[in-house]
Amino acid sequence: MTLRTLYFIAIILTATALVPAGAHVFELFSKMKLDAAEYRTVQQIYRGWALFGVVIFPALASTLALAIRLRRHPTAFIPALAAFLCILGTQIIFWSLTFPTNQATENWTVLPANWTDLRVQWEYSHAASACLNFAALAALLISVLRYAPVDTRSSLTHA
Repeated sequence: MTLRTLYFIAIILTATALVPAGAHVFELFSKMKLDAAEYRTVQQIYRGWALFGVVIFPALASTLALAIRLRRHPTAFIPALAAFLCILGTQIIFWSLTFPTNQATENWTVLPANWTDLRVQWEYSHAASACLNFAALAALLISVLRYAPVDTRSSLTHA
């Protein structure tokens, strides 16, 4: 696989992972004003969004492969590695904050007594993930812009 193809795959997958995370950010402030009944109703729009999770593992794999491939090009390697670490960070946030909230609320079909605390945890964990997804995408773009082949006769298509 050429380096250009690997960059393309990593960028597309990372951008796709940003879509649902970005949506959460833009609706956060409005959703934080909802009462319990309204919030539970609105949360039901996310049924089926778990399918977006399918893109995370290929995004992790492609950014890791890219970083490994760029290990001899420090100016491109460091942002590629940062992209991988940002996407990995989204998974740490998901499994430590978002997923337990989904479990406690049975995917927001049940609102326990501490539902407002859980809402804060859920909403802000998604916002943090969105920031990391955006940082990953920016890092990948920086990496591709900084890539300079060691051999001046080669290019992205030959790497």
